[in-house]
Amino acid sequence: MPSSHVMNTYARLPVAFTHGQGTCLFDEAGKRYLDALAGIAVSTLGHNHPRLVEAISRQAGRVLHTSNLYRIPLQEELAARLANLSGMDEVFFCNSGLEANEAAIKLARFYGHKKKGVELPSIIVMEQAFHGRSLATLSATANRKAQAGFEPLVPGFVRVPYGDMDAVRQIASRSRDVVAVMLEVLQGEGGVNVVSDEYLRALRALCDEQGWLLMVDEVQCGTGRTGKWFGWKHADVRPDVMTLAKGLASGVPIGACLTSGRAAGLFQPGNHGCTFGGNPLACAAALATLDVIAEEGLMDNATRVGEAIRAGFRKALEGVAGVVDIRGRGLMIGIELDRPCGELVTRALDAGLLINVTSDNVVRLLPALIFSDSDAKTLVEGLAPLIREFLS
Repeated sequence: MPSSHVMNTYARLPVAFTHGQGTCLFDEAGKRYLDALAGIAVSTLGHNHPRLVEAISRQAGRVLHTSNLYRIPLQEELAARLANLSGMDEVFFCNSGLEANEAAIKLARFYGHKKKGVELPSIIVMEQAFHGRSLATLSATANRKAQAGFEPLVPGFVRVPYGDMDAVRQIASRSRDVVAVMLEVLQGEGGVNVVSDEYLRALRALCDEQGWLLMVDEVQCGTGRTGKWFGWKHADVRPDVMTLAKGLASGVPIGACLTSGRAAGLFQPGNHGCTFGGNPLACAAALATLDVIAEEGLMDNATRVGEAIRAGFRKALEGVAGVVDIRGRGLMIGIELDRPCGELVTRALDAGLLINVTSDNVVRLLPALIFSDSDAKTLVEGLAPLIREFLS
């Protein structure tokens, strides 16, 4: 039975999982579920991957935590690895995407206060964005349902339509206080919305022209999920600030805020911190995750299997009234319907499939990067009939 002492902050489904293997989870009754959610893009390597288990076990037998008052060699190794993969300069480690985005927002304000003529450093953010639930990241988020009851929100954010370059240019022409643009390359909570590569390149050019920071939230779409290490690599546009979390350590909590160019070297001792950030256990898990992604070709797998899933749903749902769009990149997939479809989560659970619905009417699929052709076939053959039945 659910505990009455756990704060009621989630509408939890009536299932508890005891163990997992590969792309599947098993509940207390031994029922098997195909996991097409991966803990909301967290379990990059699926469940019980031997390389990850070995890395965590080995590190647990050495030291879990020492604090950032001292050097942490594994943290230094992970920072160097991420810098090499991204071409960025510095990394701040924390525990979550929210904390990574909070660090990015603080960086932008710190940067802005050093610029002449800036009174209230402001950040351009996007409609449908989701950056977290702290007061600052909630203010950057565009979800009124999540914001309701927590006013007053933090000032200093200017919102524009996602993908609308003209709206950004209009703000540039009239505001002296803007110091940064913050966006997700591929929005997750907002409905699996993909921004064009051309838009990203135009943003990069405008930020350079205006002296703004380009800050990219890769918390959900980063770490190989779109078929490249980071979503911005599809456009070959390196940001000044990038945030990572979720799948970086395949389930061990970790977040990272990376900087380059004009954003590098801003923070000094005392400007920011995190008690648990980048501890040895989390860094060991992250290094193992990056190793496996590279050595097992999981980014190519994400590209190929993700396209197979989208193609499979397009074929299975062709001509079905109520299907608006099937979109995404790599293993980040959205099926937009013309009506709220939250009940599909429970119907899929009963059928042994773990999925999610976001933005009320978008079925969101975020499988582990180890998802196979067979898993893709099972997912399409199991979920497409449920969608057709629901829409009928």
